[in-house]
Amino acid sequence: MSSTLRIRWTIAPKTAPRPHINCNRCGGLKPYHCSGKFRVNANGKRIDAWLIYRCVDCDNSWNFGILERCNRRDIEPALLQALESNDPALARRHAFDAVALRSRVGRVEEFPEAAVHKQVLGDGPENTTALELQLGLEMPTALRLDRLLAGELGISRSRLQAWDAKRLLVVDPDGAKALRKPARAGAVMRIDLVGASDREAIISAAGG
Repeated sequence: MSSTLRIRWTIAPKTAPRPHINCNRCGGLKPYHCSGKFRVNANGKRIDAWLIYRCVDCDNSWNFGILERCNRRDIEPALLQALESNDPALARRHAFDAVALRSRVGRVEEFPEAAVHKQVLGDGPENTTALELQLGLEMPTALRLDRLLAGELGISRSRLQAWDAKRLLVVDPDGAKALRKPARAGAVMRIDLVGASDREAIISAAGG
């Protein structure tokens, strides 16, 4: 019987990226935060839609384009309804799209804080000696994988490095290089805990 406990971690970033924009009120480059509100403009059969951002200091607005001169008949009715009703899930999806933001502005500030939902997969073994942690992301995150593991398991990053050196920690894909990069969906971490004096504490922290 396998002694590996499999747990899925779903990562939900807490703070949306903030574009830095020249504010014509403040007179300089300022961070803007997402208001969670859309602006929809109809000109005949053409629809424009923007996600509204606000300067953190003066509340000046900046519009992040979502739709540009789109024919109404080419827009899914559900999407148009979501835009017009300021659907929170749709606003969150666009607000966390740092790649799209960077295509419009020069600098985007990202934040590593995230919530982690943990779910044991299947029936856990009676005597767990290894962990398999499977990552899922609600949205892309700037949180480095080594910081995620250290924070959630209650251990130091130097211990993670020692585990990697002894092959007690295996990351798929990308191996040890993945530890220094943002956590990514689909990553799997396997940790051998045989001989670890704090094994039970680590298992509990992992969600087991």
